[in-house]
Amino acid sequence: MDDLLQEFIIETRETLEALSGEIVAWESDPGDRGRLDAIFRFVHTVKGSCGFLDLPRLERLSHAAEDALAAVRAGNRQPDRRLVDAVLAIVDRIGEIVEAIDAGSSLDDSGEELLLNALEERVDVTQPVGIAPQAVVARAPTRSVRLSVDLLDRMMSGMSEMVLARNELARRLRDEAGDPGLESALGRLSATVADMRDTVTRTRMQRIEALFSSLPRMVRDLAAQTGKMVALSIDGADVELDREMIEMMRDPLVHMIRNAIDHGIEPPAERRAAGKGETGRLAICARQSGNRIIVEVSDDGRGIDTNRLVAKLSRQDPARAPTLHALSEQARADLVFEPGLTSRDDVTSISGRGVGMDVVRANVEQIGGRIALENRPGAGLTVSIEVPLTLAILSAVVVSVGDQRFAIPRQAVEEIVASRGSAIRLDAIGDEHLVTVRERRMPLADLGRVLGCQDRQNLPAMLVIVDVPGGAFAIGVDGILDTEELVVKPAAPAIMSAGIYAGQTLPDNGVPMLLLDCSGVAARAGLSFRREEEAEEPPAPAAPAPEVLVFDDLDGRRRAVALAAVDRIDRVQAEQVVSTAGMWRMVVDGRTVPLVANGPVPDTGQAAVLRFHDAAGEIGYLIRGASDIVPLTNAVVPALGAGAILGVTVIADAPVEMLDPLWILGQRPAVVPAAKPTFRFEGAEAQWMSSFLAPALEAAGYRRDDAHGEVVLTLDDAAPPAERLVRLSRDRDRGVYCYDRAGLVAAVASHVGGRR
Repeated sequence: MDDLLQEFIIETRETLEALSGEIVAWESDPGDRGRLDAIFRFVHTVKGSCGFLDLPRLERLSHAAEDALAAVRAGNRQPDRRLVDAVLAIVDRIGEIVEAIDAGSSLDDSGEELLLNALEERVDVTQPVGIAPQAVVARAPTRSVRLSVDLLDRMMSGMSEMVLARNELARRLRDEAGDPGLESALGRLSATVADMRDTVTRTRMQRIEALFSSLPRMVRDLAAQTGKMVALSIDGADVELDREMIEMMRDPLVHMIRNAIDHGIEPPAERRAAGKGETGRLAICARQSGNRIIVEVSDDGRGIDTNRLVAKLSRQDPARAPTLHALSEQARADLVFEPGLTSRDDVTSISGRGVGMDVVRANVEQIGGRIALENRPGAGLTVSIEVPLTLAILSAVVVSVGDQRFAIPRQAVEEIVASRGSAIRLDAIGDEHLVTVRERRMPLADLGRVLGCQDRQNLPAMLVIVDVPGGAFAIGVDGILDTEELVVKPAAPAIMSAGIYAGQTLPDNGVPMLLLDCSGVAARAGLSFRREEEAEEPPAPAAPAPEVLVFDDLDGRRRAVALAAVDRIDRVQAEQVVSTAGMWRMVVDGRTVPLVANGPVPDTGQAAVLRFHDAAGEIGYLIRGASDIVPLTNAVVPALGAGAILGVTVIADAPVEMLDPLWILGQRPAVVPAAKPTFRFEGAEAQWMSSFLAPALEAAGYRRDDAHGEVVLTLDDAAPPAERLVRLSRDRDRGVYCYDRAGLVAAVASHVGGRR
């Protein structure tokens, strides 16, 4: 409150000084409406501030002057000389009281009643009104001054130039024979520059109390509007934060408090029924953690009904229902950040319009912050906002790519690991890579390839795992050089237009360095993230399990295919896919590759192609995009009919259809017969048959036994005859055609029990 009172004194004093000429001019021309409005705004502002700061004498005087001036503005009273004198006397008295408050001295209120009567009864205040002579209150010396933020930014920029000049001087002294006297002077200069830099930085800081000061009134009004009883507690108001950050956090904080009162805290009757006190508790806490500020808004209301959110989104988009029901409890709570989602069925003046937490998160992430939820169903909700201490000074990690140096914002970095560590695994899918860090899988973006400054053949030495809106990914770099507190400046427009830089920084060595925009790097690398699909991962299997590639098909369904059967994944433009000779095709390296599509082929935009091949050729399968690689820990239930779907399995607690790679290669219908005995593969093509033929036979009910299989299958013409040998061929007119699923199953069935 002391800071608010001091700010009120400074503002009132400045306004009085600015109005001195206006008051004199209004005295000579009482009909000047512009000057009348300026004086009215002044007394109105004083009256409003006095009510909040509990200054009854000032409030009474300013209220009376406001009423008189309002009557003049409304045309109900003429601005005669006596009224002008009375208003001037009131304004002068306000100035005297403000100076007394600033000096900490008392001021007798005798005579103030006569000033008020002069306004009401038009007493000539130029005549003696019985105010006892009082000693003039000396203005307390003030050591504060108001500066514009632009001026502070210029000061910070100047300090950065001083740092560069100091570093240049230090390098010159190192290169030449050093003079002990000069080195000592340079040391003092360096200490002074560092101290001044810290001081200039702190000029931008302001107590977060300025953000919290208006909250009690807002909570009181919202509680009365909703018919609820709310007790507000505020802690950490003395924490200091960059003034610009305070302004940027104002709207998100107000929205969270409105949500807590309207959605979270229950009405008194509902709280009594739940065994709670009638008065809900709303706690706002601010604390500093390193170079970041954490603001928490916590209530003891009903929390988030995650089942209600899932049901509402499932009704809006039925295709997402399986994925939504597979989400973890935390991911379900995070659905409140869905654009356009509201948990209310009716629209009120407070909420229900579907414009809310998604905007809050976007605003917080725009300033380098993060927002997290701790949901306690039936017991309340805690929303945590974590933001940088200041936007002027940025903590950054300096990385190297070849002979180039770049900075990555420290708040975006989750961890840094060596690419060849024991807990790291890299999987290649075509030309791209996925990295798994302690069972957490994410895409990898090689910074050298993204920037076009390096065409490496080997993997990067270090991985910087960064968090971006919607997910996380790894940035591959050659080395980690340092962490520094840097001053950020805008880069040249030509550089900023690249979309992958957030500005340039000036490290202590004086060499300008570009600051990377992690979201821009992800976009340039072709990475995209979807928050709603953060389902719980299945538990790690006790024994190694085959891996499957999970993807989104053209018909909107989520499917999977054996990873070993996929040769590579290509991204293609819709214009590259054409329908010729009765099927879809694309041109690759001057030759056509046939494509299979299980849904409408897009006319515009991008799609992905799963490419399969064997000795006879290759074929592609069009999809929307790959999603993940997961171990197949559950059994595959065979499909009831023949076609592209081999069967169905369970991945992340949701049913997922398994694609049949043999059907893709052969495009022939298949019949699922009854259960049959075991089989095994022999010959040079055993690996290929394991990937493509085994799923079809297992779906038909046979069991693979590489040691003692009853029926032997081979593509080797030179294999010696055997009693239960099935010779396969890639020639449709000779032997059993290996792409004929029905013929393959029938051939195996004919050899059961020794029949040939």
